[in-house]
Amino acid sequence: MLQDASPITVPEGASAMTIHVEWEPGDPGTPPHRHSGPAFGYVVEGAVRFELEGEPERVIEAGGTFWEPGGDAVHYQDGNALADARTRFVVTMLCAPGRPMLELVDEKELAQRAHLRAPRPTA
Repeated sequence: MLQDASPITVPEGASAMTIHVEWEPGDPGTPPHRHSGPAFGYVVEGAVRFELEGEPERVIEAGGTFWEPGGDAVHYQDGNALADARTRFVVTMLCAPGRPMLELVDEKELAQRAHLRAPRPTA
């Protein structure tokens, strides 16, 4: 078993999409965003810098998995944690009917939710 996630809420009538993502060295990935349903990923190569609202930033290396509940939670980071190699991962996302699979979060909302973000690592 690679991953066991719970609790999971799947929106009624949800659809699913599986995509392959490839980030070049140092690519910051997708800007802060959210998904309308849960998402489950597997890192094929490299390392993903992963940060979900309320959780500390972490690095998931090749062979590791990640998941997020979807809904209101902000996904801050999913970029390449490596400066000298590419990173590839596969993610399956469930989408609520009539909602976009991915919605970017604007600066105003990020500022309003800043208290929900885990403390940032120090260099």
